[in-house]
Amino acid sequence: MVAAIQEARQTMRLLISFAALFLSVIFLQLGTGGVAPLDALSGVALDFSKAEIGTLGSAHFLGFFIGCWWAPRLMGAVGHSRAFAAFTAAGTIGLIAHMMIVDPYAWALLRILSGLCVAGCYTIIEAWLQAKVTNETRGRAMGIYRIVDTMGSLGAQLVIGILSPAAYFSYNLLAILCCAALLPVTVSKAEQPDMPPAPRLRPGLAWARSPLASMGVVVSGITSAAFRMVGPIYGIEVGLSADMIALFLAAYVLGGAVVQFPVGWLADKYDRRSVLIAISVAGMVACALTVSLSGLGTAPVFLAAALFGAATLPVYSISTAHAHDFADSAERVELSAALMFLYAIGAIASPLIASTLIDAYGASAMFVFIALAHFLLIVFGLLRMRMRPAPSARTRYVYTPRTSFLAGRLFGRTRDDR
Repeated sequence: MVAAIQEARQTMRLLISFAALFLSVIFLQLGTGGVAPLDALSGVALDFSKAEIGTLGSAHFLGFFIGCWWAPRLMGAVGHSRAFAAFTAAGTIGLIAHMMIVDPYAWALLRILSGLCVAGCYTIIEAWLQAKVTNETRGRAMGIYRIVDTMGSLGAQLVIGILSPAAYFSYNLLAILCCAALLPVTVSKAEQPDMPPAPRLRPGLAWARSPLASMGVVVSGITSAAFRMVGPIYGIEVGLSADMIALFLAAYVLGGAVVQFPVGWLADKYDRRSVLIAISVAGMVACALTVSLSGLGTAPVFLAAALFGAATLPVYSISTAHAHDFADSAERVELSAALMFLYAIGAIASPLIASTLIDAYGASAMFVFIALAHFLLIVFGLLRMRMRPAPSARTRYVYTPRTSFLAGRLFGRTRDDR
């Protein structure tokens, strides 16, 4: 009983210590996480072509990649708070200017700014967390961080249900929420930590350690970017209203969050390649269910979205865990950055390809595209299992957020704690 009380007190102190950073995460998610579905719905209302709407999603991830690379360097030059303010300003401009320049290619440039904001702000938040956590508090801090990030993402999808497409108010509200992320960080009295060195970007390191993991994170980028950025178009095509699309996307996020613990247990207990192949098979089944249930009403569509999230969102964490099994502790940061780079490559290409396929072949074409990516991952996984045995020593499975190149610093030590 006494131990439980002490544990609760330590957790409360931890929450208070990181309250400003976690509050900024929530505001950041609410402000920038809702722009993708809002842009898709607004694009449909403004008669943008499906390929043009897909381009907006690809532009977001292009900005995300630029932000991941640039943020550590900007922090080193001007400090954490000023860099955070600069990235938040870029995101706010990208949101508020939407209804001032109604053009798909102008919006694509604005979405680069929003992607830049997301990557830059998360890099700074994670650098700050890395400097403040200790070995004793790391596990609890990272657990709370993942919960806060997931709840913010879930809330960002739900807020779409109350926003009107192509309206000044909608984009202004998101801009206000994004700008509000400045307040907790800039008014905090906590001293700015020393800037960690920017990780070198070596994509070849990921392939050298695990070709299967490299393929897995690319497929994860293809899957999640297509669903998040082009999923609203699919929802409209199958008859969902704007408020129903918010629930459709929220079901996807919730399904992926709920399944992380049991999938992590399986990935720690069995050969991770087998778990990755099994969950890719489940992803293909989820694609088929999503298409087959699309005409049966809203409840089956929401259930299919939750199953799709449960079957596809863990692919990234399983893949990164498998890659880290073949790396030593000194390589964790650079390996995480390399895997994030490969994820971004898949995410940049995916929305444009998926939207073009929907335009040419109908709503179900996006899930055929995703299923094909998972089929190739299954085939490649089976080939890799024949080429070398599973590693004898394995790292701990970690539910890894796809937020910045510095995430590897936060979760690297956690992987080594068995």
